[in-house]
Amino acid sequence: MARSQTRSQTSVSPARAEGRASSRLKVDDWIDAGLELIAEEGLRSVKIDRLCSRLGVTKGSFYWHFSDLQGYFDALAEAWAEEQRSSHASLEALRDLEPEERLASMMRHLTGPRHWILERAMREWARWDADVAGQVRASDRSIYREVRRAFLDAGLPPKEAGLRARAAFVLGVGFVHVAERAPTEAETRENEHILELLMRA
Repeated sequence: MARSQTRSQTSVSPARAEGRASSRLKVDDWIDAGLELIAEEGLRSVKIDRLCSRLGVTKGSFYWHFSDLQGYFDALAEAWAEEQRSSHASLEALRDLEPEERLASMMRHLTGPRHWILERAMREWARWDADVAGQVRASDRSIYREVRRAFLDAGLPPKEAGLRARAAFVLGVGFVHVAERAPTEAETRENEHILELLMRA
């Protein structure tokens, strides 16, 4: 889905005219800056002043691309959902791995520092934004399907595979909410051991 904002061509405010004249930034540049801020400092860090300082432009440039901060947040949420779809598509490339190895690789992919922080921020955001909550649920369904497929490929019957996939998924989401940072290498190995127990039980 393209990252774009609808702009009126019949009326351009002075602030937007200033933004057009002073900057060649694209919508994607603003989106990338916002996602970087979230990954570094969390959702509350995303302010117009912070974004402009990071990109070296005036507020006029921001308002040329976005009607207001809410419009910007809407674009951020859409961009995150797009990034998630791309990330989940890459998980399909792991299907040639043995189920146990596949689950471990998926976990490492999904708990990298940037991914982990964005995941945490989006889940917090989803508590009060229904649209974001829908995007998070769609992401969850996609991951759950891949986890369940690994258990099925390990030879478990469908009902048992579903139960174990749900347990693995809930453990993962719980870790995101409880932990204050992305997992260390040692913690990642411990989590992989939990997955092994779920696979072999």
